[in-house]
Amino acid sequence: MSGSEPSTTLDASELAAYFALIEVGNLVRHAVEQQLRDAGDLSHVQFQLLATLGDAPGGSRRMTELADGVVISRSGLTYQVGLLERSGLLARGQAADDERGVMVTLTDAGRSKLGAVFPGHVALLRELVFDAIGPHDVEDLGRVLGVVRDHLRSVPPRSATSRRRRSASVD
Repeated sequence: MSGSEPSTTLDASELAAYFALIEVGNLVRHAVEQQLRDAGDLSHVQFQLLATLGDAPGGSRRMTELADGVVISRSGLTYQVGLLERSGLLARGQAADDERGVMVTLTDAGRSKLGAVFPGHVALLRELVFDAIGPHDVEDLGRVLGVVRDHLRSVPPRSATSRRRRSASVD
């Protein structure tokens, strides 16, 4: 095997880090899902959508930007946005600069829902993650995960991949 070929195995340290990442992600996601259901009858994805819009200028984003940011399929996003729209938490409309573009906007009820679930969400994250590590560890965790996230984001998300190119590669 030449030095340029990627390794097909993980060493013990890499394997331990991978399993820790997976387990922590699963444990945190499970607890967060429960908190969001109890506090606001929201799924994790729905909360992500509301929170993403809450941080967006004017509380609006294009559907494709939301799909890429939350890492959800276009059809999954359409379904979730429909549920949140029927609940009065979001509104859909045509993009001002593109008649084919669809904008999603957080409503006042959506902001209120975020306000209701956010304090418990923050308290849970503090209890589960941040109280267990020190301030320097928080900085290190953010730095390391940021590097991995940026690396993963360097490849366009699936929702941004052309359907024609995807179907051509299947043939």
